[in-house]
Amino acid sequence: MSNPPSGTRRQLLLDPGFELTLRPMRYPQFYEMYRNAIRNTWTVEEVDFSLDTRDLAHKVGPAERHLIERLVAFFATGDSIVSNNLVLNLYQHINAPEARMYLSRQLYEEALHVQFYLTLLDTYLPDPEARAKAFAATENIPSIRRKAEFCFKWIDSIQELDRIETADQRRRFLLNLVCFAACIEGLFFFGAFAYVYYLRSRGLLNGLAAGTNWVFRDESCHMAFAFEVIRTAREEEPDLVDDDFRRQVVEMLCEAVDCEVAFAEDTLSGGVAGLSIRDMREYLQYCADQRLAQLGFAKHFGARNPFGFMDLQDVQELTNFFERRVSAYQVGVQGEVAFDEAF
Repeated sequence: MSNPPSGTRRQLLLDPGFELTLRPMRYPQFYEMYRNAIRNTWTVEEVDFSLDTRDLAHKVGPAERHLIERLVAFFATGDSIVSNNLVLNLYQHINAPEARMYLSRQLYEEALHVQFYLTLLDTYLPDPEARAKAFAATENIPSIRRKAEFCFKWIDSIQELDRIETADQRRRFLLNLVCFAACIEGLFFFGAFAYVYYLRSRGLLNGLAAGTNWVFRDESCHMAFAFEVIRTAREEEPDLVDDDFRRQVVEMLCEAVDCEVAFAEDTLSGGVAGLSIRDMREYLQYCADQRLAQLGFAKHFGARNPFGFMDLQDVQELTNFFERRVSAYQVGVQGEVAFDEAF
């Protein structure tokens, strides 16, 4: 990265404004994330739900059906909430055009996920009244409403900020980013993915699992981007993350775990063989510890992953489940961009 002229202050990632210049590029890592996302393009039309409808008709009992209905009800609105925060709060405050390129791509992917879940609901719930109830889940299903209220609290936390100019405002922005990356994408959705892969381990709903592989990969990249924004902001302004900030992050993750455990108590209320509330809580605590580690913080729960079936997933799609971005199913991207720090 080239040095600014003597006597001038270097532009920081969270400085207010709307930087438009891509050369010299200040944060090439975000541009590379954008390029990787383009390579990982998929479409909903590639997901085959034909065997899923047969499973729902002939292989699923009442307890599993309740689990599935709660799962698709959460999916019906989860990614729309993420999209709203991205548009309303994130895009305007991350002041680097290469980072906004990635956010634009993420918004496309969130819309793709919404399309996937819309198709899922239309397939799984052919009755219009049942579909309407699923889409109104944040109003009429208490365990999902609780998760939505958690999300909206953090959306509202920076809603009035047109510019983030003080250290306190920057911390509030970073807490919003932690919430959506670590708690919503990294915990709520990872809890949902565990249910999906549990069902697949029993030979059920392979179409849902196949599409979830691609959604999982996208969500993992979204988290990686958010954590890189946080890492970069901390590197530029080390005082932003203090002991009070760490305490708030741990409290936030504990609240998110409690929300998701309440959802598990609802989802598993029929008694699903092979899944228990205790194991689900430990799995969620394990996920929360992984998120803390990704943020460079100490783990809080000391939990292990109790779900052996998570280790049996497609290695190509889910290599190193919690740690690495996978590169399977990539489309070609033509051309190279060289980054010269002395440009």
